[in-house]
Amino acid sequence: LFTQVFGLSSVAQVALGKGNSGQYLSINMAFGIGSTLGIYAAGGVSGAHLNAAISITQCVLGNISWTTLIAYIIGQFLGSFMAAATVFALYYDAIYNYTNGSLTVSGPTATAMIFSTYPAPNVSLQGAFFTEFTATVMLILGVLSIHDEKNNAAIKGAQPMLTGMLVLGIGLGMGLNTGYAINPSRDLPPRIFTAIAGWGTAVFTDDHSWWWVPVAAPILGCLFGVFIYKLFIDFHNHPGHETEHEKEQAGMETS
Repeated sequence: LFTQVFGLSSVAQVALGKGNSGQYLSINMAFGIGSTLGIYAAGGVSGAHLNAAISITQCVLGNISWTTLIAYIIGQFLGSFMAAATVFALYYDAIYNYTNGSLTVSGPTATAMIFSTYPAPNVSLQGAFFTEFTATVMLILGVLSIHDEKNNAAIKGAQPMLTGMLVLGIGLGMGLNTGYAINPSRDLPPRIFTAIAGWGTAVFTDDHSWWWVPVAAPILGCLFGVFIYKLFIDFHNHPGHETEHEKEQAGMETS
């Protein structure tokens, strides 16, 4: 909820303000701040499962059960849907003034992109899929690096802030093509909300039925990113750490 309210409201402010109330950097910063606050808020409850792609990956790895996964995804989707409704209510008057009451997905007064991501006009579906896939690989590599206790993990209190900076960095470098959804829970529930709230089924059919890309690409990117991390980093951590542990044990026995 934190992530989405901060993020979506920043998009609304930039779009509806026609560039006079913020720039693209404002959106990047708001999503980073929202992610940080969301992790601080939910870290003690669930370990801060804010991203369905990461939750699914954790389930595949056996770190959480299927029932826990379903509970997390339901919570993520409900929070994201409620955040979209909150931002819609917050900017209701501005949206209708900006669009003259015509809620559209494309065109000069399009507003659906306030709530969900849509690809840039010059990007192919394949290019957009690869962008979301790659951005999510970077996300999970960063998250694992920040939290990996067997490696050079950040101190616990700084982890949410560094994860927010990671999201900010992805937005700064990989947001042009698709708006960096990198999270099915960030994109799909607000899309469902816009379909209900007046934008209609165009939110699912426009741009070659784009909606499935921010759902599938982050999941596949997350799984691939974990594979890359385990192959090139985690796999090489075990022998060294085991050796150190053995040395400590040997030292204690000698003493």
